[in-house]
Amino acid sequence: MAHLNFDANNVDPAVGFDPVPAGKYVAVITESEKKPTKAGTGQYLQLTFQIIEGEFKGRLLWARLNMENPSEMAVKIARAELSAICRAVNVMAPKDSIELHNLPLTISVGCKKRDDTGDITNEIKAYEGKQQPALATAAANGGTPPWKR
Repeated sequence: MAHLNFDANNVDPAVGFDPVPAGKYVAVITESEKKPTKAGTGQYLQLTFQIIEGEFKGRLLWARLNMENPSEMAVKIARAELSAICRAVNVMAPKDSIELHNLPLTISVGCKKRDDTGDITNEIKAYEGKQQPALATAAANGGTPPWKR
């Protein structure tokens, strides 16, 4: 049992989210973390992307890159995807994944059916650079990006 000091009358209820429609969205990486694979035989880099413009502003999407895996092909795909992300945000040799955070890029999002549940889910398919006039404004405002104000 846990003691709660809570009044649901003062908090909007959580709502479920349907996948965003397939398309291109301007986003930033807001979080990154290395995690062990389910099988325990490697690690993946989980990146959290937040859409920063348009109708779906604020929505989150994730990419999981198999950076250490017994499958050479999985690692090759992950490294190519990370290279595309680095090129899109113009950080060519990051020492830490935090260097990729809060830099706008365009993500191409698709929809696919999950094998285990049959639910439709989002999948990031590609990454492109995004020239953002707001970056000059952010520098003029003490370096705070407009989506963080």
